[in-house]
Amino acid sequence: MFAAHTVICGAGILGLTIARELVRSGCEDIIIFDKEPEPGRHASGRNSGVLHAGIYYDPGTLKAKMCLEGNRRMQAYCEERGLPLFRSGKVIVARTEGELDTLDELERRAKANGALVEMVDEHALAEIEPNAKTVNRALHSPLTSVVDPKRILKAMREELETSGKVRFFFETTFLGPGRDKVRTSQGDIGYTLFVNAAGAYSDKVAQTFGIAKNYRLLPFKGIYKVLKKPAADKIRGSIYPVPDIRNPFLGVHFTRSVHGEVYVGPTAIPAFGRENYGLLKGLDREFPSILLRDALMFLENEKFRTVALSEPRKYFFKHFFEDAAKLVRHLAPKDLLPSSKAGIRPQLVNIETGELVMDFVVEREGNTVHVLNSISPAFTSSMYFSELVVKEYLMKA
Repeated sequence: MFAAHTVICGAGILGLTIARELVRSGCEDIIIFDKEPEPGRHASGRNSGVLHAGIYYDPGTLKAKMCLEGNRRMQAYCEERGLPLFRSGKVIVARTEGELDTLDELERRAKANGALVEMVDEHALAEIEPNAKTVNRALHSPLTSVVDPKRILKAMREELETSGKVRFFFETTFLGPGRDKVRTSQGDIGYTLFVNAAGAYSDKVAQTFGIAKNYRLLPFKGIYKVLKKPAADKIRGSIYPVPDIRNPFLGVHFTRSVHGEVYVGPTAIPAFGRENYGLLKGLDREFPSILLRDALMFLENEKFRTVALSEPRKYFFKHFFEDAAKLVRHLAPKDLLPSSKAGIRPQLVNIETGELVMDFVVEREGNTVHVLNSISPAFTSSMYFSELVVKEYLMKA
């Protein structure tokens, strides 16, 4: 049987940053295992690479507390290691006058969270992002940046392996808990502390330990298009819409990547599997239960119903294009090209309240700690969030 002081299930960004923080805190014996052949095969490696800057989140939530400092630490990490970093900035634009109150609420939240933002008029917006279009005013976030998630994951893996204190077990699937050990497809792994950082599977792992019984996954699919030249040259940084802040989605937006491509997306289409990246690809035996969950949410939750009625239409080019075109002055259908980029948001729903879970969740049970609902801005927040997990949960476990 293999064994380590701390065993981490999941080699996404949170698994890696928690391990990194444990090493910094003096832990010398860590195993990270993952069912995939390398880190970040799912949400961590498929996100847009945007480092958010603390704008959207209710003051007092973990997201609000973690995001801005996480942004700073991730930028510093990229600078120290020579990893791609694009200080793009972001503008949030109003599509209608009815969105201006929400735009003002975003400014209030941002300032309460310590974020640097500025409300700008249409003339100032044209100086920052000439192709962006708004009604009356827009919110400018100069601290929003863009990184290459896969390069960061690769660098962290190398850093942890080089430390001599972390072992990786890939293609190793979690099967269930034992007495101070976990059963995996590669055999049992003993632990003093166990960390569940399994992303889209974290609820399933937690429930085998008898906790998080009120949470169920309600996955959402993000698909993208890519903007071809010369239309792409008209986008300097990131252009976002005013979101519906009742739901945890930011809407289809334009993002210039660190490598110069401009992506448009993602959607927030209800998905039917934890890895349902294609139309049918990734469907498994959970499909009926997720479909039933979606149906119940559709009937009982107006906020979810709004998403379920509007987002699936974006599978059709016409609706995707119309959504994107509301944000910019110049965009033609021929400017949008297909993209293979797609991701699954591992969103949880509380089945007792019938509401989407809006914040990160951390639960401790004995000598195990479970990180749940690791949705955006989890990548941005990861370095600071991991410090919290280690200090407040693992060191006290």
